[in-house]
Amino acid sequence: MQIFDSATTASRLPFDRLIPALERMFVQGCTVPRRHNHILREGDGTKDSLLIMPAWQDGYLGIKHVTIFPGNGAQGLPGLHSTYTLYDAANGVPLALIDGDQITVRRTAAASALAASFLARQDAHRLLVVGAGNVATALAPAYAAVRDIRQVYVWDRHPEKARALADRLTADGFDADVAMDLDAAVREADIVTCATLAQQPLVRRACLRAGTHVDLIGSFQPFMRESDDATFADTSVFVDTEEALDKAGDLLSPIAAGVFSRDRVLATLEALCRRQHPGRRTPEEITVYKAVGAASEDLAAAMLVYAGS
Repeated sequence: MQIFDSATTASRLPFDRLIPALERMFVQGCTVPRRHNHILREGDGTKDSLLIMPAWQDGYLGIKHVTIFPGNGAQGLPGLHSTYTLYDAANGVPLALIDGDQITVRRTAAASALAASFLARQDAHRLLVVGAGNVATALAPAYAAVRDIRQVYVWDRHPEKARALADRLTADGFDADVAMDLDAAVREADIVTCATLAQQPLVRRACLRAGTHVDLIGSFQPFMRESDDATFADTSVFVDTEEALDKAGDLLSPIAAGVFSRDRVLATLEALCRRQHPGRRTPEEITVYKAVGAASEDLAAAMLVYAGS
């Protein structure tokens, strides 16, 4: 069994290869059982949990284990950690142990960019990144693979973290700065992408202008929120998988409030990739993409890492 550390895993997942690999996986399809979600501990308004995400197709079987500890930030630690094990699907032989954090970060950003290739305006160039954690660091490079991103603004509830990410993006060649006022930044953005562990809404519908694309990827459990209910009341809503309707607080809350219903979802990412829905239909349309993560994306990324060995 081969072992791929963080640096090696990241080096084998460049976005110009990973985004097409995800699209191929959605077109080809694979078997993806519903994830296992276990609450490990509750306290101080947070829930520590474990996710187990399997997927397989002819040739490969993969399982990702993810631990989510929202309180880790106070200790200077990431809130999420994960490992990925890849097996030969024909005989169950373990092939590789891969850094799951890099798989999660890069496939999450790549999937958002893939969705944006169908949903964001062609002339979108101003990106707002909400959050400054591990996934947030990959969003601007991923989006730049599908749109001409010229300006990047970063907002985080810890301004010093937003500054650190903005400086890092500047060093990587982006015109990046800190957004001090979140509402004002949302009003100016062409694309708003959220990657946080927030449990209260951050993005408000009242601040979204016509033509904006909203990407909500942090809320993957019922108690997590990144947007208000009104964000789903009169917009064009897409999801990564149908599972988002059962897992994401951003969807469960407006459904419970009666401002949104399951049948108003226009398409999944799979349907977009298979050209079963055209995606954005008008320049003025506000598109919302809600993702909770798909094990098929992890499998595609793991296969790409292993193929380079």
